[in-house]
Amino acid sequence: MLYVGYHKARQPGASLTSHLSPSSPAPDFSLESLDGTTMRLSDFRGKAVLLNFWATWCGPCKIEMPWLVDLQKEYGSQGLQILGVAMDDGSKEDIAKFARDMNVNYPILIGKEAVGSQYGGVPALPESFVIARDGKIIDKIIGIRGKAEFEDVIKKALDTRPATSQAAASTKN
Repeated sequence: MLYVGYHKARQPGASLTSHLSPSSPAPDFSLESLDGTTMRLSDFRGKAVLLNFWATWCGPCKIEMPWLVDLQKEYGSQGLQILGVAMDDGSKEDIAKFARDMNVNYPILIGKEAVGSQYGGVPALPESFVIARDGKIIDKIIGIRGKAEFEDVIKKALDTRPATSQAAASTKN
């Protein structure tokens, strides 16, 4: 309750429930990665994306992070890109050390409250959005769930076709 209240107070106008639903376009954003590169969600169009909001102090995040590392290894070559969005108030160096200690093999982005607000305020951590190759949200996972649930929805996202391929296919018909 304290976490939700604290973050709710810091996000004027943000609701506790996401206005995003399956088939909604995922809001684009621009965030700095741990290596200083600016990344945008739209940079990954054509890939299935698992957008994971987390924090170093979050116990359930620490449990699921090794699963995400495994899933990136297993499905990365098939077009999956996991993006971790650190919603910490801590330093970039602390976040980087945590990511190294957890052997993270996917980009970690430094989160901003504004991006969390675009995704419904991110009222609980971890919170993940699974985005299809066409940029539309296909699922939202709040809190910790099993690795198998991630795997099922990742497979679903990988089975989608990018918007450019769909457009090209429809013009050929």
